[in-house]
Amino acid sequence: MKSLSKKDLMFISLMLFSMFFGAGNLIFPPFLGQSAGSSTWVALAGFVFSAVGLPILAVVTISKAGGLHALASRVHPTFAIIFTIIIYLAIGPFLGIPRAGSLAFEMGIAPFISAKGALPLFIYTLCFFSLAFWLCLTPSKLVDRFGKILTPVLLILITSIFVCSLFKPMGSFGVPQSDYASFPFLKGFLEGYMTMDAIAALNFGIVISLALRQKGISEEKSLVSYSIKAGLIAGFFLAFIYVMLAYLGASAGPKFGLTKNGAQTLTNVVLYLFGKPGAVLLGLIFSLACLTTCVGLITSCSQYFVTLVPKVTYKTWVTILAVSSMVFANMGLTKILLISVPALTAIYPIATTLIILSLANDFFNGSSSVYIGSLSCVAAISIVDALMQFGLNLSFITNVYKYLPLYSQGMGWVVPAIFGALVGFIVSYPKATSANARA
Repeated sequence: MKSLSKKDLMFISLMLFSMFFGAGNLIFPPFLGQSAGSSTWVALAGFVFSAVGLPILAVVTISKAGGLHALASRVHPTFAIIFTIIIYLAIGPFLGIPRAGSLAFEMGIAPFISAKGALPLFIYTLCFFSLAFWLCLTPSKLVDRFGKILTPVLLILITSIFVCSLFKPMGSFGVPQSDYASFPFLKGFLEGYMTMDAIAALNFGIVISLALRQKGISEEKSLVSYSIKAGLIAGFFLAFIYVMLAYLGASAGPKFGLTKNGAQTLTNVVLYLFGKPGAVLLGLIFSLACLTTCVGLITSCSQYFVTLVPKVTYKTWVTILAVSSMVFANMGLTKILLISVPALTAIYPIATTLIILSLANDFFNGSSSVYIGSLSCVAAISIVDALMQFGLNLSFITNVYKYLPLYSQGMGWVVPAIFGALVGFIVSYPKATSANARA
C-alpha cells in the first residue's frame, strides 16, 4: 500500500486551504471583530465552529460516503439529484464564483481607477475568468500551483499585516454591537454561514480525491484517511488566519469607527499600517484569495457535471462555468450579496443537518426515515426564512415559528431537526427490529 509523504500531504492541505479561503473568509472575520469588540473571542469561537468545524466535518463525511451524491442518496435518490445540483450551482456559477470575482475587482482594481460604470468590471472579469479558465484546464497541477506557490504567498502577506499591527497597535477592543452584546457565540456561528465553506467542502471532495490519486493513493481506506488529515490541516490554517483577521478588526473598531463591511475595515487597517502601498498589498491578497477559490470551485463543479452528463467534456464544462460566472459577476458585488444571504439561509441548515446526521448514520442504521423526517422539518423553517428575506410576506407562518427555541437568534431549525429525526427513528424502529429478527 502506497503512503503519502508528509510534504505532499502538507501541499495538498495548503491547496485545500486556498480553495476554501476566498472573499468571505477575508471580509467576515474583521467585520466580526469590529462589531463584537470585547466579545470578539467568544463570537470568534462560534464563527470557527461553523466556518471551520462544519467544513472539516463535511470533508470527513464526503470522504466516507464517497461523494456528495452518495451522501444525499441516503435520503432519497430524487433528493440526491436535486440537492446536489442546487449545491453545485449555488456555490458555483450562480453565487460563490461570481461573488469572488466581483470582490476581487472591488478590492484589487476599483480603488486605483477613476473610471466608473460597467466597462472596467467587464474588462477585469474577462481577464480574471480567462486566467481561472486556463488554470482549471490542468487540475493535476493545482497542488503545485496552489499548495507550493500561491497559498504560502497568501499566508505570508496576511501574517505580515498582523505582525505589523503588533508593532504599531491601533488600540483596545471596543464595545460589542447589537446581537454581539446579547448572544455573541450564536451570532458568530451564524456569520460563519457567510463564508460558504461547509457547502464548498461538499464539493471539494472530488478535487482532493483527484490530487491524492495523482500521488499514487488509490486504496479507498487510504483516500478517506488522507482526505480527513488534509481537511484537519486546512482547518487549522483557516482558524489561524481567522484569529489574526478578527484581532485586526477588533483593534480597528474604536480607532476608525464602524464600517459597512469587513473589506472597508481591512482597507482602514492597511492604510494605517503601510500608507497607500497598503492598498496595493490588500488588493493582491484579495485577488489571490478569490482566484484560488474560483479555480477550486470551477474545477470541482466541472468534474461533477462530467459525471452527470458524460457526453459533455470536462473542458466544455469549464468553459460554460467560467463564462456564466463572469456574466453573473458583472451584476456587481452589492446585488450578489443581496441574493447570497437568503440563498444561504435556505441551504446552510439543510446541508449542516445532512452532515451531522451522516456522522450518526450507524446509530440509526442509516434509516432514510430519520434523514427525511429531520431534513423535512429543517427545510420547512429555512426555506420560509429565506423567502421572507427575499421580500415575501409569510408572517402568518413566522408568527408560529417565533415560538420555537432559538428562532429569534436565527437557529430556529435546530429543535425541529432533532424532533424530525426522533419521529423518523420511531417510524423506522419496528422495521429495523423485524429485519434483525429475520437475520
